Amino acid sequence: MPVVELEHPGRGIARLRIHRPDARNALNQEVRQLLGEHFAALSADGSVRAIILTGGDKYFAAGADIKAMAEAGAIDIMLRNTHLLWRTIAACPKPVIAAVNGYAWGGGCELAMHADMIVAGEGASFCQPEIKVGIMPGAGGTQRLTRAIGKFAAMKMLLTGLPMSAREALAAGLASEVVADELVQARALELAELIAAMPPLAVMQIKEVLLAGQDASLDTALMLERKAFQLLFASRDQKEGMQAFLEKRKPDFTGQ
Repeated sequence: MPVVELEHPGRGIARLRIHRPDARNALNQEVRQLLGEHFAALSADGSVRAIILTGGDKYFAAGADIKAMAEAGAIDIMLRNTHLLWRTIAACPKPVIAAVNGYAWGGGCELAMHADMIVAGEGASFCQPEIKVGIMPGAGGTQRLTRAIGKFAAMKMLLTGLPMSAREALAAGLASEVVADELVQARALELAELIAAMPPLAVMQIKEVLLAGQDASLDTALMLERKAFQLLFASRDQKEGMQAFLEKRKPDFTGQ
């Protein structure tokens, strides 16, 4: 059985499930490689409109595989080029929903932060414990976490290695919503189905502009928003969406 499973639970929806139950879904190089390959393929697949990223009902991902790192040297770590695999996930133009049960620790927390929405179970927890083994986050933990929850909350997590509960994560801005543990997968699928029914071009433009605007000045970000807004009026989906609204019927969006 592959350590990353690809499923299609609904029309226009892909689900990537990490499957290393004996290691609490720890992220070894094989998992990272397969995630990168799947995200590259799904990014180019016009039939896919939303992606769910999960580890299943017990664990999201409990961190990096320490056994594979303990004796590694600096050059070995550099030559693994894992940042290129992470970049493939970050560059995915499709909306990504992380369905998080249990541990999202270390690299698992960083992986969840690559998503566009996080649905967390009541028993989920988020943590960057790298400092406890003599290192620091290396896949965006210091940067994405700060952008999500702010300097002071991020410093507490990074410098102490203390976990954050699902409810704390929601209050801090590290989760989109929290549901009962047994409802996480169903809720993620419900959101994915809702997004998959939306006009794909508008969905992709919203994601692209929101992410690009985070690191731009307000004036530049507003300009990006205006240009994307204007561009969408060249799409068939805009005409279909507004005509359907006027005719009081359900629109049929095709991504054109």
